[in-house]
Amino acid sequence: DHRPEIQELFHDILINVTGIFRDQEAFEALSEKAFPEIVTRAEGGLIRIWVPGCSTGEEAYSLAIALLEYLGDKAGAIPIQLFATDIDELAIDKARAGIYPENIVQDVHSDRLRRFFTKVEGGYQINKRVREMCVFAVQDVAKDPPFSRLDLISCRNLLIYLGPVLQKRVLRIFHYALKPNGFLFLGTAESIGGKADLFAAVDPKEKVYLKKAVVTPHEPFGIPVEVPQTPVADFRHDKPAARTLDLEYEADQLLMAQYVPAGVVINKHMDILHFRGRTGPYLEPSPGEASFNLMKMAREPLVLELNAVVREAIRTRAPSSRTGIRLQENDHARLVNVEVTPLSDAALPEPHFLVVFQDLPVPVQGGEAQSGEASADPEVKRLRDELTATKEYLQSVIEQQETTNEELRSANEEIQSSNEELQSINEELETAKEELQSTNEELATVNDELQSRAIELERANNDLNNLLSSADIPIVIVGPDLHIRRFTPQAETLLNLISTDVGRPLSDIKPNIEIPNFKESVVGVIENIRPLITEVVDARGHWHSVRIYPYKTADNRIDGAVIALIDVDDLRRSLDDTRQAREYTEAIIAAVRHPLLVLDHDQRVISASQSYLTTFRVTEKETLGNLVHRLGNGQWAIPELRSKLEETAAQGTEFDDFVVTHDFPSLGERTMLVSGRQVAYTQAAGSMVLMQIEDVTERRLTQ
Repeated sequence: DHRPEIQELFHDILINVTGIFRDQEAFEALSEKAFPEIVTRAEGGLIRIWVPGCSTGEEAYSLAIALLEYLGDKAGAIPIQLFATDIDELAIDKARAGIYPENIVQDVHSDRLRRFFTKVEGGYQINKRVREMCVFAVQDVAKDPPFSRLDLISCRNLLIYLGPVLQKRVLRIFHYALKPNGFLFLGTAESIGGKADLFAAVDPKEKVYLKKAVVTPHEPFGIPVEVPQTPVADFRHDKPAARTLDLEYEADQLLMAQYVPAGVVINKHMDILHFRGRTGPYLEPSPGEASFNLMKMAREPLVLELNAVVREAIRTRAPSSRTGIRLQENDHARLVNVEVTPLSDAALPEPHFLVVFQDLPVPVQGGEAQSGEASADPEVKRLRDELTATKEYLQSVIEQQETTNEELRSANEEIQSSNEELQSINEELETAKEELQSTNEELATVNDELQSRAIELERANNDLNNLLSSADIPIVIVGPDLHIRRFTPQAETLLNLISTDVGRPLSDIKPNIEIPNFKESVVGVIENIRPLITEVVDARGHWHSVRIYPYKTADNRIDGAVIALIDVDDLRRSLDDTRQAREYTEAIIAAVRHPLLVLDHDQRVISASQSYLTTFRVTEKETLGNLVHRLGNGQWAIPELRSKLEETAAQGTEFDDFVVTHDFPSLGERTMLVSGRQVAYTQAAGSMVLMQIEDVTERRLTQ
């Protein structure tokens, strides 16, 4: 009563037990003994494979991968069409997705995993190339029309769940669907059973079989055929529907029984369809199998004459009769007239005839007292006349029979020839019908797969459209012929594009930004497969980074280019400001008369003023990049000074007039005052410290 419960029960009783490359030895036997012949026959053609009962698709994908591995470099030259069907719609949906759990690594070695699988969330997915080879559809293998002209059928571990009658039916279907010398691949627990007349074993251990060149036993694929039935004329007298007494009807019946001659209605085959009156004196059932044929029911003396008169009427379609047929019953003789009249009724599907029997009075011999010679003469004469008539009749019958036999022989040959032609045509029609059914099933399967892929394509197209529209970056995609495929809304203003520009060559557009050698740059990226990044400025002085990348397909083919323009004006201006600030700072430092050093948070010298280099008679190479306490002969390697510099870098603490008295190289003993200030912070150097040095030696000597 509950449809959903029926569906649940249906899915519960299905057995979806399968795996990738289950029984590896069987696949190796298939590669050694079936694939070579299949590929040889398919040179320049198409390889067609059917996997009925595919469950969630592991078997179909394993077969496709095994065939691709066998083909090697020829994989792209020979097209492969692999149909995989199952009665379980949920399993087919999983098969189309081709996503399997991570534990498949136990059955798939690393080379196959890397070549034919893609890592996705929750497991591995069969790559797109293999998935596009396989067409999945819902099908009942025992009832729906099969595919045809197949090189290989892989039906592993399905037959073991079918009864013997259904197994034989499915094997006959497989035999019909395969090409001559096509291969059948079964599971380890299955065999062809009683169908050794249809398949020959190639590898009995691994269950690889070859189709024998015999006619497939005809069996329709579960499609009912209605045979029109020809209505048979019913000559029975229809009684009134009401059961009340009908005087007219009863009077007719009485007259027919007592006064109307006996007769029968027959068809052109002399089969009795209806009896009229009392026919017992003329007809009786013959011994053996019951029959309503007139010739088999006629009494013996009537057979010859009755056969002749009926055939004459059938041939000429005109009334025919015979009179004075002598009918002997025990010691009593009777003369019988037979009349055959065609029934003219346009509603009858075939000609019918009315045969009437009528008794004649037998002449009585007069004068018992007459002498023997006198009484014998008329009797002898009558017998002689009758004998002569009989001879003439027999001669005519013989001639007629010979003519009829010759006509029948000729007609029989023609009928036999026509029958053979009709049988041949019928077989061709049956074959054409089954091929049409198979083609129709194949088209339905392909249509189902195309619908599924159309849904995936629509979803992917929607995702791409939303991604491009939400990306706040001008992007243009062009094909290898440099024709525009699509672009983002942000590209319309910058490159002066409109919706009708899709399909136009890139050289036709006039962008609002000058990109030097634009077309040549795109062609170079496509040909050299190297991205190109450059910066350009538009008419408003706005900076953009033009990035051109090769467009790569899923199978790593170059199919055009992707052009993106990123707004880098703020970054460019920030860099300019930083550069100007640095130049300004360096100019200030250079203008200060006292020696200055700029240190990073590790007390490494970032910059030194010209006054410092002149005062201490050193070069930039000796100073920049070195730690401050390693400069000169260690004149700044004073623990207290290092501590003050570290505090200034870390906490911003300032200090002034730290006295350093030291014997400086090339200067002698001098007294210096050192001051420290935190001046800036950068991502690269962290906190920077300005170290100012003042020589106060002369001042102290004066004091």
